Amino acid sequence: MAFLTDIEIAQAAKMQPITEIAKVAGVDEQYLEQYGKYKAKVDYSLLNDSDRKDGKLILVTAITPTPAGEGKTTTTIGLADGMRKIGKNCAVALREPSLGPVFGIKGGATGGGYAQVVPMEDINLHFTGDFHAIGAANNLLAAMLDNHIYQGNALNIDPRRITWKRCVDMNDRQLRYVTDGLGGRVNGVPREDGFDITVASEIMAVFCLANSISDLKERLARIVVAYTYDEKPVTAGDLNAVGAMAALLKDALKPNLVQTLEGTPAFVHGGPFANIAHGCNSVIATKMAMRLSDYAITEAGFGADLGAEKFLDIKCRYAGLTPSAVVVVATVRALKMHGGTPKTELGTENLESLEKGIPNLLRHVSNIKNVYKLPCVVAVNRFPTDTDAEIELVIEKCRALGVNVVLSTVWADGGNGGVALAEEVVRLCEEENDFSFSYELDGTIEEKIETIVRRVYGGEGVTFAPAAKKEIAKLASLGFDHLPVCMAKTQYSFSDDATKLGAPEGFTVTVRNVKVSAGAGFIVALTGDIMTMPGLPKVPAANRIDVDENGKISGLF
Repeated sequence: MAFLTDIEIAQAAKMQPITEIAKVAGVDEQYLEQYGKYKAKVDYSLLNDSDRKDGKLILVTAITPTPAGEGKTTTTIGLADGMRKIGKNCAVALREPSLGPVFGIKGGATGGGYAQVVPMEDINLHFTGDFHAIGAANNLLAAMLDNHIYQGNALNIDPRRITWKRCVDMNDRQLRYVTDGLGGRVNGVPREDGFDITVASEIMAVFCLANSISDLKERLARIVVAYTYDEKPVTAGDLNAVGAMAALLKDALKPNLVQTLEGTPAFVHGGPFANIAHGCNSVIATKMAMRLSDYAITEAGFGADLGAEKFLDIKCRYAGLTPSAVVVVATVRALKMHGGTPKTELGTENLESLEKGIPNLLRHVSNIKNVYKLPCVVAVNRFPTDTDAEIELVIEKCRALGVNVVLSTVWADGGNGGVALAEEVVRLCEEENDFSFSYELDGTIEEKIETIVRRVYGGEGVTFAPAAKKEIAKLASLGFDHLPVCMAKTQYSFSDDATKLGAPEGFTVTVRNVKVSAGAGFIVALTGDIMTMPGLPKVPAANRIDVDENGKISGLF
């Protein structure tokens, strides 16, 4: 039997005009700005004009990712469609895909099978231009910074202490470290420089945490771009760049409205990476989904130790959000990989390997229940090769933690495959919860990092490199020690070592450096060899992407 690819399923779907989806979502046409027939932006003034009570917020997260895949976005979309199948008013809020992973490894990030958001090709490629606007604002600030130095350097900026990089939304290792300003005096001041991928830019983080244009401008003004010769921070506000940057971001800040294959309203907006930044879609999109529905379903990037931790400790803290329930996505295949099974042998029953891998799931579940004190359900994406004995083992282990396991078949069955999960989520949303953060803000930077490593990762402690200690002391002296922490860490392990699978114990995390994202409002702790500019793999997904003479795209998946 031949299966359709994700892009073939998406291209065969009959989409509804976005005006009809807006009616389903309750968006009056005065707030709708159409980008063609199937995409639109929704003016953020709707949030101020509507007095409707906010719906319940559901977070979808996952186990530590493996090459076997977990299907977090697919589950998020299928759950939303499942909610509508049981008669619930529901909307979904997702991140926009970055072109880097689309052309690098992923080839697309809009769900899969019969649980997708569409138009799939548009969303995965340029969409409504949000990322281009963010990149332009980032690079305008870089240009104004270098121009200030060239034109006399009235702010006394030390060119060796510039922290702001240029960006491009592509995986391009060649741009990690560059020397620019060459070619003589009229061509700038020579200095070492570098590029981040756009989704790692602090502008992206600011964009996704801002509540309004005024909040956006206040955050942009606080961005630290460099230090003076006498160690004082220089901000975007000091460079008078804020108004122009906000003008570039004005339209991008409006959430994008699209639809699932089954016509559920979907807000797709913003896209910071979770192993570098905070890994969540925009606050404005989440609040709009909540304002317009009874159940708003959103996801956070990578495993729960990264995306969910940052969603709960950073985004919810700043936006004043309290989730009503959390879904932790897992697959038997991925858990067997955590237990040591090679990818080539995942189709064979292996209860011993599964039992060794399940602690990874249990640690994530325990964190949600016992650290954050939120109701939780495990969604197992069932594959045809999963045996009843394997499924029963997962159910048994989770039951010991007081958490139910629901089988999900949304990839193959769309919303129908998410009905059981939807019913359990609705039940959990009625439970009282005592939502708590994993750490409070009054500790030192070191104490907050230590708390995350011990309480969330299960580690024994933290080693701070000399450079990190020096930077922490400087940031504390500047008054930044009250900010939350954003851990930049490998997504493939609870630890900072990607080879430590499952639920490792007895490890320490090494923080090699820290930096302040004062506009976003957090301290970034850099661990391991995490990079803010990825590279392309040996055989990039771009090799398979093409377009025919009729404009039909192939190769996205």
